[in-house]
Amino acid sequence: MLRINPFAALRPQSNRASQVACVPYDVINTEEARQLAEGLPDSFLHVIRSEIDLPQDTNPYDAKVYERAKRNLDDLVNRRVLNREEKPTIYLYRQVMNHREQLGVVACCHIDDYLTDIIKKHEKTRKDKEDDRTRHVLTLKANAEPVFLAYRDQRDIDKLAARDTNDRPLFHFVAKDGVTHTLWTVRDPAPYIKEFAKLPAAYIADGHHRSASAARAGAELRSANPKHTGHEEYNWFLAVLFPASQLTIMPYNRVVADLAGQTADQVMKRIGDVGVITEVKAPMPEKPGVFCVYVGGKWSRVEIKPALIDKKDPIASLDVSLLQNLVLQPILNIGDPRTDKRIDFVGGIRGTAELENRVNSGAAAIAFSMYPTTIEQVFAVSDAGQIMPPKSTWFEPKLRSGLFVHTLD
Repeated sequence: MLRINPFAALRPQSNRASQVACVPYDVINTEEARQLAEGLPDSFLHVIRSEIDLPQDTNPYDAKVYERAKRNLDDLVNRRVLNREEKPTIYLYRQVMNHREQLGVVACCHIDDYLTDIIKKHEKTRKDKEDDRTRHVLTLKANAEPVFLAYRDQRDIDKLAARDTNDRPLFHFVAKDGVTHTLWTVRDPAPYIKEFAKLPAAYIADGHHRSASAARAGAELRSANPKHTGHEEYNWFLAVLFPASQLTIMPYNRVVADLAGQTADQVMKRIGDVGVITEVKAPMPEKPGVFCVYVGGKWSRVEIKPALIDKKDPIASLDVSLLQNLVLQPILNIGDPRTDKRIDFVGGIRGTAELENRVNSGAAAIAFSMYPTTIEQVFAVSDAGQIMPPKSTWFEPKLRSGLFVHTLD
């Protein structure tokens, strides 16, 4: 049984939402954050990337960074940029990108559901990143950013959401990247709580480090409270839950710095043992089991031989696994893609032109355009209790940060 809970959010005034909203902390580096926040004192980047307000040589894990994040959050509250909701509630958050809509339920999920795998994972977390976000949560006493969760479609939840989105929204704006963001308060949280309790599981789509750190922070606060009752806000963490059918996963493409001492013709000849090669002008794989490769100034389509695909194995049958196991490791000597510095990953939002640019500029020697992992593949891996290869999914659009904050006290 999946638990959700209403919460008394900190959220921006309607006319300031577009000025507060920002991209998540983990899709940009410090310098990019500094540039995006320049001249924007209300940007939530000052909370989630607070090192931008400190000297450039500041270690991002210095205690001053977390203290500054707390000060910046308090400043947004004191200046009434962010205001406390009068009573706990649940929201609906709609994003529209390229005429495609995804409508999520904004609520809190229980840390125990995360710990007991009712909320399922498909990625490993890195300790340094997990430590960082845990410290961020504990210093702010808040979940500053939501976790992006998916669930198998439930018609009764859709009906509730369709009814409540007929009401007047709290805010509606178009971000600079063209994505439209709209937020509503639901009329009554109780029916949502009841319907989500019928779901056996939810799945982390994006935000494995945020969810792990939220659970760790909640557990620490729980153990430190001798009067713990189970009703405290630290038992819950902020999430947006989307029906699977509405989600868009883009490919996570690959580039490799060199050809491991081989010529382009030699590499392509060896790839020919993996699948059928045809030259193409449109380098977008049209189905699973197909990838495109750019080397020597031209694109080729490769359809992997069916005998090489074990469709019964949810990990080995992933296109990213097939590429790694059949091409990157045996032909280009890429061992562990998590640590090998010769490989880089390019989100599908950048398009295949970015792959061509990397190779044509000499920054890479070869590029691979992938077919995107499907949401059902994500679910299958999670249900099997397995871990996907690194950089397997790229969800778009990303959730904007700063539109709702869950405080833990």
